[in-house]
Amino acid sequence: MPRKRKLLAQLSAVQSNTSFPQMDALEKLSTTPGADPSPKSSKYFVIEKKNSPQLQADFFDQPCVSLAKSFLGQILVRKLPDGRELWGRIVETEAYLGGEDEASHSKGGKQTQRNAAMFMKPGTLYVYQIYGIYYCMNVSSQGEGAAVLLRSLEPLQGLDAMRELRRASRKAPTKLLKDWQLCNGPSKLCQAFGIDKAFDQRDLTQDAAIWMVPGQDPPGEQDVVTTTRIGIGDRGEWAQKPLRFYLRGNKFVSVLDKKLEREMAARGHSPCS
Repeated sequence: MPRKRKLLAQLSAVQSNTSFPQMDALEKLSTTPGADPSPKSSKYFVIEKKNSPQLQADFFDQPCVSLAKSFLGQILVRKLPDGRELWGRIVETEAYLGGEDEASHSKGGKQTQRNAAMFMKPGTLYVYQIYGIYYCMNVSSQGEGAAVLLRSLEPLQGLDAMRELRRASRKAPTKLLKDWQLCNGPSKLCQAFGIDKAFDQRDLTQDAAIWMVPGQDPPGEQDVVTTTRIGIGDRGEWAQKPLRFYLRGNKFVSVLDKKLEREMAARGHSPCS
């Protein structure tokens, strides 16, 4: 059985009964009468009804760079108000190291009302707004003010709902988004998963609307591209530090470092994703 199909065949839904406030866009996501109520999934995704363990506090309690790498291949799960679940495999992350990191919101150890989640226990969501309209989602790690940005997901389950959420967040009429376009960027994945500022400071180990479950067959070092972060701008040496990590050969990644991938291929490293 192909590795990817084996991965997805072993995933299962995690049940939760707790509700949370609904956003306007989410209220429109109701099942059409007479239609198949099951969410559209990736062609590789097969649901098996058995318990799937949720990632617990000890997983998140690790240094920032280590956590950023460990996230690759894990599954982010979002439960919508109507009970449907969205599943996405994490394929790209960035590490922000706290006070010493000139590109971090917590540089210099500065703690504000906006970035308070970066100083909370590992596994806490830090959601912030950019350009006044988009959101980005991070997860706190070990280290004062350190957090990992979730940059891209590979959609696995609930793709139709993701398209509805993306469409609701876009003002002008657009073409139907392809699977790889749904979550290939930090703001895109927040739109597709219905994530906004209301999710800031939530605990991934306790929340009923969002959590993570383990992926199958964690990637090896030869499967991970380590390169510079995106959109850092003029941050001196920090703009060049290799703090972005993604699964090589995965088409759902936002920005590829093709030169580095060619160098890895020349050394005989074959991607498995």
